[in-house]
Amino acid sequence: MPMPPSRDHRIPLQAAAALTRRFRDAEPGGTRGGMFPRKVFDEILAQAGCEGIRIYFGREADNKAAGILVGVDAEGDDMTAGELAEFWFPCPPFCTTGSLLNG
Repeated sequence: MPMPPSRDHRIPLQAAAALTRRFRDAEPGGTRGGMFPRKVFDEILAQAGCEGIRIYFGREADNKAAGILVGVDAEGDDMTAGELAEFWFPCPPFCTTGSLLNG
């Protein structure tokens, strides 16, 4: 399947805050997100033919949330033979608590 059509991915802060608030309300006390350093994205995007990054959500053996990053080629296929990343810094505890996105 080819890559999806181009679109503007920007979102206003208030809309982003509403989305994250609904997620937090549905899973109180759960993982809200995670952070990867820029180096991880740069390494994946530097692969020949990489056109984007896909994010998969998973669960560790202890049932904690996990985020997996994989490059995507021009056909929209996962580049599973290339760089993959996991071991994000989960939020919480690796996040600020005063952000509108974090509540």
